[in-house]
This record gives sequence, C-alpha cells and structure tokens, in this order.
Amino acid sequence: MTRSVKTCLWFDGQAEQAAAFYVSLIANSRITSVFRPQAEGPALMVEFELDGTPYQGLNGGPQFKFSEAASISVRTEDQAQTDQLWAALTADGGQESMCGWLKDRFGLSWQIVPADLPKYIAHPDPAAAGRAMKAMLQMKKLDIAALAAAVRAG
Repeated sequence: MTRSVKTCLWFDGQAEQAAAFYVSLIANSRITSVFRPQAEGPALMVEFELDGTPYQGLNGGPQFKFSEAASISVRTEDQAQTDQLWAALTADGGQESMCGWLKDRFGLSWQIVPADLPKYIAHPDPAAAGRAMKAMLQMKKLDIAALAAAVRAG
C-alpha cells in the first residue's frame, strides 16, 4: 500500500546513514527506496518505514536543523527495551534530556516512553499520580521500577 502522507526529515548529507540506523533499532522497519541523482553518488532522498510508519530522509543541506518541536515517539514494552533504545540513540554524540526525551547523533529528538507510564502518572489515586509525576520530572531515561515505587510510597 502506498501512503500519501509521510514525514520528511531534513538532513545535511546523512539521510541514508540515519535511515539505516533507525531501521536497525525499531522492529518491523525497512528502507523502501533510495534516490540517487547520479548512480554512484550520494542519496538525495531515502524513504523508510519505522514499525510501518513512513518517513523520508532528505539530504537538503545545512540550512535547517531539527528542533524539539518535532520528535519521534516510541512506546517501549519494558525496561529492557527502553534501556536498549536509549543507549543506542544517545551513543556517538546523542544527548539525554528530561522526561524520556533525547536527541540522537543526527540531532533528531525522540521520546522513549514505556507502555506502563500512563498507569502511574494517571493513577486513580491523585496523590499516587502526583508522586509518579514528580518522580518522572526528575528522570532523564524513564525508570519503570522507580515510577512504581513512587506510586507505592504513599
């Protein structure tokens, strides 16, 4: 199925490397096409899917940079998957931020969100939810066990 809408990510000469890196990290992902204006030259456009969601990587040059205003959000199933993605995306020049946010080595922002997060920060007991939210606001990489402990602390 061809989709008519996809997100275009602007890179400065690293679209193909970024796409290959991203598809290596996310299950059900693949590069779907690479357009090279010259057969042996660098890619201008790389189309890829991350868990079925389509993206384009455009080597557009240095004029525009990524910002936190747009990010890729990944729901992780457990702490092991959270840890693995966090480590891979912050390696080689990536940067940790707060509350599950980071920038990868290409400057793209990501949110790594454990699937259990909503049950803690939206807990039916408002005091427990508040403790979980307070704990989350102190974290860089989200820690599921620490969020659970914050809920139980009351």
